[in-house]
Amino acid sequence: MRPRPVRELPGVGARTAATLGEYGLHTVGDVVQVPQLTLQRLLGVRAGRALHEHAQGRDTQVVDPTPTPASISTEHRFARDELDPIQHRRALLALADDLGARLRTSGQIASGLTCTMHYADQRSTRRSRVLSEATQHTVLLARAAYALYESLGLQRARVRSIALRADALRPAHRATRQLTLDTQDDKPLAIESVADRARARYGHHVVSPAALAARHMRDSRGRR
Repeated sequence: MRPRPVRELPGVGARTAATLGEYGLHTVGDVVQVPQLTLQRLLGVRAGRALHEHAQGRDTQVVDPTPTPASISTEHRFARDELDPIQHRRALLALADDLGARLRTSGQIASGLTCTMHYADQRSTRRSRVLSEATQHTVLLARAAYALYESLGLQRARVRSIALRADALRPAHRATRQLTLDTQDDKPLAIESVADRARARYGHHVVSPAALAARHMRDSRGRR
């Protein structure tokens, strides 16, 4: 590594390389010869320490042997091509509920959401958005899904299936800041926590949002 350019070390960009070059530090070997305290005076305490460690071939970053998947997705296929926007939104709620439960179970949060609509004529449309806050909560995922749906501006579209994907996942404990929630979300999130415990004990379908439960009751009685 000693003959290699200093820019090949992790964390060394164009600006850092230029600063080092002003002091005659152009290769990894040049940096190896410089005491850590000198590098810290040139680049700052944290950057200087990291550069010294990397030049010496040491990296203290923990390697996760089971990397987090970049995304997870779920899909709802209607029994027949569906025109009713109310049914579309109920499907979105069910999908958000499924994604939220899976995210919470796996200890992940999503930074983005993608909605894909598949139509009777084989066409499809897709919309994505970056969430204002990374989340794993059903109520917030559902709101984002509804906003994506509304952005499509569908007019009596015959929808065959809807897919919802949680994007840019990362471990929940590595979130950079605490999620700020409106006070009106406190009750749904408290209920969500109780529902998660019930699902963990009795199965996922033992608890579902009220709108979905109402639909299942009507379907079981043979009415729409």
